[in-house]
Amino acid sequence: MITKSITTKIAAMMSLALILSGAAIAAEKDLPETTKDGLKLVKHTKSRIVYMAPDADLTQYTKVGILDAKVAFKKNWQRDYNRNEISVGRRVTDQDMDRIKKELSAEFTKVFTEEIEKAGHETSEVTGAEVLVIAPYIINLDVTSVDTGREMGMSRTYNADPGSMTLYLELYDSITSAKLGFVEDAEAMRTTGTWQISNHVTNKASADRVMKKWAVELVSHLGAVMADAAASDSGGSD
Repeated sequence: MITKSITTKIAAMMSLALILSGAAIAAEKDLPETTKDGLKLVKHTKSRIVYMAPDADLTQYTKVGILDAKVAFKKNWQRDYNRNEISVGRRVTDQDMDRIKKELSAEFTKVFTEEIEKAGHETSEVTGAEVLVIAPYIINLDVTSVDTGREMGMSRTYNADPGSMTLYLELYDSITSAKLGFVEDAEAMRTTGTWQISNHVTNKASADRVMKKWAVELVSHLGAVMADAAASDSGGSD
């Protein structure tokens, strides 16, 4: 299985992802041209950072393996959130955080699988020379309003800012476990800009919009790579 061949190698990368998201995006001019493991800076903006291995060739990959997304909240998020909540029923517990992380991880897999397959690419749960593995981390998760389900009465919460999260996505060869690159992108979970009821459904919809954007960008890149590969093959057969 993909998870057995890759997960061990990437487990330690969570701490690096947290460091990068806190420093690199805020000071893009200080980003190194080359990482310690030899990845080269390809593109960076105020929100997106891309590093790739110099010899990375994505044209060989026709399938995508998606590992379960690891989710981490923004530092001290629970403490800061509960400090502003008067109602005990609205305060976030450790169990609430575990539930949110599991639900967001499952939703990430669902959204990415749908977008990848919608674009005509295959997903795979096993290793193979044609399988590109993506290892996603959702970090710095900052949820503005949590629907704990324990509120008393008919109280409602309205919000125009659902929160934000950062994607740290690593690319691996499924056979060798060689790291091909990584992408980091910070996004706000925006609404229509107007005040609306904040609950489990609206929070999920806001997160889905961000994850779909990430998935579409990945699919677009894969499509361009595969088109280049097809053009090269066609040219070589003439």
